[in-house]
Amino acid sequence: MPEGPSVRKFQLLTSPFVGQVVAKVGGSSRKINVNDLNALRLQDSQVHGKNLYLAFVAAKGPLGPTAEETVLQREAANGASSPAQGGQEQICAPQTHPQKEELQELRHSRSEAPDAAGAPGSWLRFHFGLFGSIRANELSRAIKANKRGDWKDPVPRLVLHFESGGFLAFYNCRMHWCSSPRADPGSDILSVEFHRGRALDALRSPDPICYTLLDQRYFSGLGNIIKNEILYLAKIHPLTQGSLLALSDLEHLLDCAVQFSSDWLRSKLRGKGLHPRIYQKEQCPLGHAVTKGTLGPPGGFKRLTWWCPQCQPEVLPGDEDPSPVT
Repeated sequence: MPEGPSVRKFQLLTSPFVGQVVAKVGGSSRKINVNDLNALRLQDSQVHGKNLYLAFVAAKGPLGPTAEETVLQREAANGASSPAQGGQEQICAPQTHPQKEELQELRHSRSEAPDAAGAPGSWLRFHFGLFGSIRANELSRAIKANKRGDWKDPVPRLVLHFESGGFLAFYNCRMHWCSSPRADPGSDILSVEFHRGRALDALRSPDPICYTLLDQRYFSGLGNIIKNEILYLAKIHPLTQGSLLALSDLEHLLDCAVQFSSDWLRSKLRGKGLHPRIYQKEQCPLGHAVTKGTLGPPGGFKRLTWWCPQCQPEVLPGDEDPSPVT
């Protein structure tokens, strides 16, 4: 599933269309009636964590104010991003069991569903699957044959054609109408309103640290890739209980989360891919063998996790603070 940096880039692709009227719609979605979007004006575009929200109003009504311009939008205006770049994930590592991980991610995302659905003219919420993306003024093309050997292009769930002649295509996503974005900016790791104190309190719980990092109540937008990478950067074993770690270690982990997410976003805006240090690797950068396991709370959501036992030794009750192997 696209994580916070990817969804932020998706939002930038939609921004140039804010204020324009939908002239024609298409797509394969069965969750909403896509024809309800005809003749509506795209009023606003916001991103919160892993969710994108688009506001629509009647085209004949006055155009309401959009959200204040963000730093990211200013970067886009200066040429950091172009709608023609598309929104595909760029991760320079092989995928492992994508169908299984996508099914788990979609099940987990049900707990993040917005309030009761509203009516057209309010907010449309997008939650993307493992290979979800947005394309602006271009369609996604097949890069390999399917299991039957056919080269079939992906079918968009929704296509919005605007009066200006441009269009947006949304792939592998679920859509729901809601009255307003249901989000807390204080939990979004890429928001200027991110609440570090609340995040630190969550990290100090007795739960394994890798469980807490994926809790969207405190780390909205932080997904499995970021989790694996920042735990390696901070030299913390994923199953170490947060309550056993020094506050300075937790603060360093939080710094890694914010910095890595911001760096990943900047890389995306420059059209560059991600080169993971530990995620889906067999060896860590120091040449140690990497361990892989499916970790998650009992009876809860679980994700594949990669770690280096030498660089990330587990801290157990009564242990002294270990020193990573160099």
